[in-house]
Amino acid sequence: MDLEQYKIIHLLKEQWKNVSIPMRYTTEEYYDVKMQKDSDGFHVDLIKTKLAEPIFHYPEEYDFPDKLYQEHWQKAFAWGIVEEMEGKQELAACIETCPEDWSNRLIVTELWVHEKLRRKGIGHALMEVVKQQADLEHRRAVILETQSCNVPAISFYLKEGFELIGFDSCCYSNRDIDRKEVRLDFGYFPRKNKVDKNDIIIREETQKEYHIVEEVALRAFWNKHHLGCNEHLLVHKIRKSEAYVPQISRVAEVNGQIAGVICYAKAHLQNGDAEKEILTFGPLCVLPEWQGCGIGGELLEQTLELAKQQGFEGIVIFGEPDYYPLHGFKTCNQFGITTIDGKNFDSFLGIELVEGGLAEFGGKFIEPKVFEELPEEENEELTKRFRTPAKQKFPCQWD
Repeated sequence: MDLEQYKIIHLLKEQWKNVSIPMRYTTEEYYDVKMQKDSDGFHVDLIKTKLAEPIFHYPEEYDFPDKLYQEHWQKAFAWGIVEEMEGKQELAACIETCPEDWSNRLIVTELWVHEKLRRKGIGHALMEVVKQQADLEHRRAVILETQSCNVPAISFYLKEGFELIGFDSCCYSNRDIDRKEVRLDFGYFPRKNKVDKNDIIIREETQKEYHIVEEVALRAFWNKHHLGCNEHLLVHKIRKSEAYVPQISRVAEVNGQIAGVICYAKAHLQNGDAEKEILTFGPLCVLPEWQGCGIGGELLEQTLELAKQQGFEGIVIFGEPDYYPLHGFKTCNQFGITTIDGKNFDSFLGIELVEGGLAEFGGKFIEPKVFEELPEEENEELTKRFRTPAKQKFPCQWD
């Protein structure tokens, strides 16, 4: 599919809230739901069955038609394809999600493609956006509902890797089974690699691996905090910086593949006229398919020990406030340290490698210049060397 021709964009809530989605489909089959109770328990069969006559469903027949950004989906986020029709923007396809935070699942609340755009791979492209969102937010599952008579949709979800996870025989009425319209629930479970800690090799990178390591950073951060990312440019430039500390920086190798990287640089604390050399790092990253396997923790644990052996007393970073405190980092206000402009916040973190290594000096954190010298033009030029997904807006992004 030509994504330039059918560009998927974020659908702004203020523009698309309560816009109706004209759901319609025809089917000649349905999944017949049969339930039976006996002394051994309950037995359920779902069997694809030919209909005597085709079923046609139109949006006009429903009391509560599908709409984007409905009130009960308070954290909904939608994407779609929009066409210009007689000076107006018309929806041609859309997908909407909403997090179910208590269970760490992502719900697909709406998915629709106009009849004229079907069988062009657009449904797949929309679902890929949702799967990327699930990866970025570390969701354990993506869930959705459809009807037992919507066989085309069921076939699509199965091809997309979804599995049947349950059903509700009285969701729409008390006669759903007789009406051949039973709610079926499907789930997609992101596949993550598993690795034994002993199989993780932490080592220095070689020069011939530079491009591979930069690609790890790109894939790990793509669309995570901003549209696209620039962490691969930081890896590319930090090696040439006087602040770079290669004797501590490391990559993680698993089964012959570089799966993670951490890059260290010298930084400073400034307190009045006095300065103290400390460390910072960035990025610390792991390929999406290897995240959650302990690789990042292993990179951190081994390099913290190396840094201590090298005589450094502390490290200050800007990092994920939900991750680094699990590895001993604390907010910098606990060490009497602020940013250069006197601020503190949850993602401004530090760790002492020796007792008092940060707190006994305090002051302002002076980050290496290389972390700030990442111009967009240079980033775009470097990014051309890699194959990347489209830049896309996600709710987890900072801007």
